[in-house]
Amino acid sequence: MLKIALILFAVAIIAALLGLGGIADFALWLAGVLAVVAVVLLIIHAVTGRTPTV
Repeated sequence: MLKIALILFAVAIIAALLGLGGIADFALWLAGVLAVVAVVLLIIHAVTGRTPTV
């Protein structure tokens, strides 16, 4: 999930450099949401100590 967030951050930077403000804004927002979700899941995993079941 963090990998996707980093890719979206890169897309946002490239879109901003090309002048595509709307796309850059959305990509940055989505990357931030994914990063927060990933951190929350990491904290939950650290607190519970459970391994994920697939």
